[in-house]
Amino acid sequence: MTPFNFNTSPSIRFGPGLLDQLGDIVKNEIGTRVLLVTDPGMMATGIVDRALAALNSAGVVVTLYQDVKADPPENVVTFCADAAVDSGAQGVVGLGGGSSLDVAKLAALLATGNQTLKDAYGVGNAKAPRLPLILVPTTSGTGSEVTPISIVTTGESEKMGVVSPVILPDIALLDPELTLGLPPHITAATGIDAMVHAIEAFASASPNNNPISRNLATEALRLMGAALETAVHTGADLSARSDMLLGSMMAGQAFANSPVAAVHALAYPLGGHFHVPHGLSNALVLPYVLRFNAEVAPEPYARMAPFAFPELGRIENEQERAMAFCESMAALSKRCGLQQTLREMDIPRDVLPRLASDAMNQTRLLVNNPRELTEADALNIYEAAW
Repeated sequence: MTPFNFNTSPSIRFGPGLLDQLGDIVKNEIGTRVLLVTDPGMMATGIVDRALAALNSAGVVVTLYQDVKADPPENVVTFCADAAVDSGAQGVVGLGGGSSLDVAKLAALLATGNQTLKDAYGVGNAKAPRLPLILVPTTSGTGSEVTPISIVTTGESEKMGVVSPVILPDIALLDPELTLGLPPHITAATGIDAMVHAIEAFASASPNNNPISRNLATEALRLMGAALETAVHTGADLSARSDMLLGSMMAGQAFANSPVAAVHALAYPLGGHFHVPHGLSNALVLPYVLRFNAEVAPEPYARMAPFAFPELGRIENEQERAMAFCESMAALSKRCGLQQTLREMDIPRDVLPRLASDAMNQTRLLVNNPRELTEADALNIYEAAW
């Protein structure tokens, strides 16, 4: 066994209704002044009001930053960090989807005044100390509550990441009741996104791919493969929602240590240029990247297949089982009601070469792909997905 590192959030708390304990948790773990980071969509759900009530009842003074945008630009991050400084916050709570959690991580980092956002970009460049940090996910998708990664949109369409164990939160608070109101399409897109995290973590060519990540990835696929359609079509099923939230978290732990690859590299330009939500971007390119990889590296996909789709365990031939896994993921996406082609997203065919060129800039991801991918390969994948 080769040496590896595995880092994750030091405290993970899971349970229905846990949000109502947020005030006591914050008071015990952070103090009496906190910045709550969320987005306008969350404000309309009533969940933020519940969080505020819990915090206020515990005597915690809250400053609310509610202006997080999807694919957050740099100015949102800096405004949020300024809010933490101006309010004298002793810590940060992120509440919402991946964008809110990512912004909360960076606000906690930058509020100490130890470095600028520009200096933190890249792998291992974030410097301690940061403010204490609690993350509360309301979707079952990004796994951001257990990842040392925050993605920021720079310029018009490019994305850059801050990757460091320093921004792992102190507490990940998982309350599946917070996901009950997710609409079917968002449930589907975020769920496929989480499954992509598990798939790419298991198959990653990273030298830090490790047995802990692989076991987390397969357990995540087992949970989510069985629960996703129920969560999409019967949204009030708390058991399915619980399995999706736990599976998403496990997939986050897996890819935080065994990084993702070409699916994400090809998805990012779709979000950057056309504002396709990240989970849907992954779903659109997933079948085609999987088929490309499985042609020459079928082993990891054949091994994963029966966890997500138990019936595939009956296929003895490795190549056939790997390809069946690719087709089963595509079929699952379709059954969940997600768009299946780039043209359905009004992406013109003549921009595909630009997308392929941009995807090649994601070198930190492409190095983890189990099959080398060239710009011509990327273009072929986009053409197939169009």
